[in-house]
Amino acid sequence: MLEKFFKFEENGTNLRTELIAGITTFMTMVYILALNPAILSAAPGLENAGGSILFATAVASAIACFCMAAFANKPFALSAGLGLNAYFAYTVCGQFGYSWQVALTAVLTEGLIFIVMSLTNVREAIFNAIPKQLKTAVSVGIGLFITFIGLQNAHVIVDSSTLVGLYSFKAALNNGTFFTEGITVILALIGVVVTAMMLIKGVKGYMLYGILITWGLGIICELVGLYVPNPEMGFYSVLPTSFIAFPDMSVNMIFQFDFGFIFSHFLDFVVVVFAFLFVDIFDTLGTLIGCAAKADMLDEEGKLPGIKGALLADAVGTTLGACLGTSTITTFVESSSGISEGGRTGMTAVVTGVLFLVSLFLAPLFLTIPSFATAPALIVVGFLMMQQVKNIDWDNMVEAIPCFVTITMMGLAYSISEGIAFGIISYVVLHLLTGKTKDMSPLMYVLAVLFALKYFLI
Repeated sequence: MLEKFFKFEENGTNLRTELIAGITTFMTMVYILALNPAILSAAPGLENAGGSILFATAVASAIACFCMAAFANKPFALSAGLGLNAYFAYTVCGQFGYSWQVALTAVLTEGLIFIVMSLTNVREAIFNAIPKQLKTAVSVGIGLFITFIGLQNAHVIVDSSTLVGLYSFKAALNNGTFFTEGITVILALIGVVVTAMMLIKGVKGYMLYGILITWGLGIICELVGLYVPNPEMGFYSVLPTSFIAFPDMSVNMIFQFDFGFIFSHFLDFVVVVFAFLFVDIFDTLGTLIGCAAKADMLDEEGKLPGIKGALLADAVGTTLGACLGTSTITTFVESSSGISEGGRTGMTAVVTGVLFLVSLFLAPLFLTIPSFATAPALIVVGFLMMQQVKNIDWDNMVEAIPCFVTITMMGLAYSISEGIAFGIISYVVLHLLTGKTKDMSPLMYVLAVLFALKYFLI
């Protein structure tokens, strides 16, 4: 029955591979169960709602993953998008001073609009309008971006007077933080080497094994006293102290909307919804492009068969997520870790979704997985995605320069959507100036203008 629905043989995979891919994807994105409640709890009124937010995040993520499998049979996993949750808490509720109920209403509205856009092929048209070379650049840019995330999570790259800098072991020994932070940096670097070695040797499940081995080394270091947790510095014990615990849901966030705000502050509400829409649509499209390119799912024209179902899953996830009490649900770039393990069907997404539901009862165990253990997987995935750079025609300057802009801005601006924005604007401008617009989709002009206006209006 599973073969008939997921078509393993047709997609060049099998059940075992899909199971490992799903587990790997979940392990690399489980951090969202801790991070999303931490960020959304910063919104006034949600200070004690961490348990409710965790519940909403886990359930909405699971439903969205199941929708991805049912609608598209793709190995993409979804959860609460980073950046969008920060916009929810710090901008809409913090800077603008709107209630969290208003923010959830905006997320619900965004989700409903996305459902309509997905069913009417608007989002699919945008995906198909982006030139194939630029799509390749998006995949490479995401590789750089996810590597940067991994290096930051491992504390290999840290804040410095030059914005970013390399972690200093000498400074750590001098200030007494070596056995707290320094050890985790070493463990992460060991994890990268171990994961890379297994990749070179062709070990099946190397990404998952890399995470577990790095975590296991961390446990050993803590037991022998080499790693000393310091919660004040953000370094917690890697030893599971409990396994079963259901999140506290004393703060009700289910179906908590403020529709009255729409009528009393319509223009303000439109601005908030538009910001959610803009960032989410291009974060999602960028992630789909990058992950699909990595899995060789794009056809000769650079289109993704079944993209309508994938976009619809994203839209339904956002809508139901708002009903449950969390910010925008979007496709996660960490899906590429499962794809690198061979995940090619919706079974990967189903396994990830099931683990999100299991995490409701085993949250203490999953939340114990340290970021230094998952960082090596992200770094190695970044390497695999950046291999796509060879498919860019670097001799064709009018195509190559926008690709270069896309790649660099995605990593340096720390945003998938910003990379796409700068890439599309530069692509259109250069093609107009050189008179090479014959094969360019008219939608590219529209996108370039919208992106340009975004930087002045939002």
